[in-house]
Amino acid sequence: QVRLVESGGGLVQAGGSLRLSCAASGGSFRTSAMGWFRQTPGKEREFVAAIGFDDSTTRYADSVKGRFTISRDDTRNTLYLRMTNLKPDDTALYYCAAAGRLGTGPLTRAFDYYLWGQGTQVTVSS
Repeated sequence: QVRLVESGGGLVQAGGSLRLSCAASGGSFRTSAMGWFRQTPGKEREFVAAIGFDDSTTRYADSVKGRFTISRDDTRNTLYLRMTNLKPDDTALYYCAAAGRLGTGPLTRAFDYYLWGQGTQVTVSS
């Protein structure tokens, strides 16, 4: 069974850092673009960051640009999101996702992704 499992969330003070991981199992995602999204109660799932299948291109939401870094290690089948200078507005449930179309650059729309993890909670206190 193909699945994605996020980890690394937690409670951190404003200005702090966290690194989220997304481990893929049951299949290889070397040819899939991957992404991170986040969601808070009552709001739509929001794009955070995405990386193309060949690791050469990335895209970020304006709200996290310069603070978050997405990367992937295909030898470990793992996606990462390094988050620095965290703000209370970053508080959310963070999801990783794998895109359905193969061999693409970074994708920013949730409907481009077919496989989602269960999410990891990030809480930033002021």
